[in-house]
Amino acid sequence: MKSNKLDDTVVSHIAKLLQVALLTGTDIIDHMRMIRLSQHTQDNSVLVLEEEYRKIFDNTIEVMIENANKTSSDESI
Repeated sequence: MKSNKLDDTVVSHIAKLLQVALLTGTDIIDHMRMIRLSQHTQDNSVLVLEEEYRKIFDNTIEVMIENANKTSSDESI
């Protein structure tokens, strides 16, 4: 049986997912189910985040931060 290991970037991403779940009050399981992994181009035994998934996730976080900043500045007026 072939085994794989997670790249450090995947482990870091899981930590981010936990933070997002805690901040938004959402279920971590829902976030974990959305993760998409692919094999590393140089080492097939290492799993990394799919590039498209990473881009979508990063964009979502940017939008959340922008909305939080907007809400914060709106409340201070």
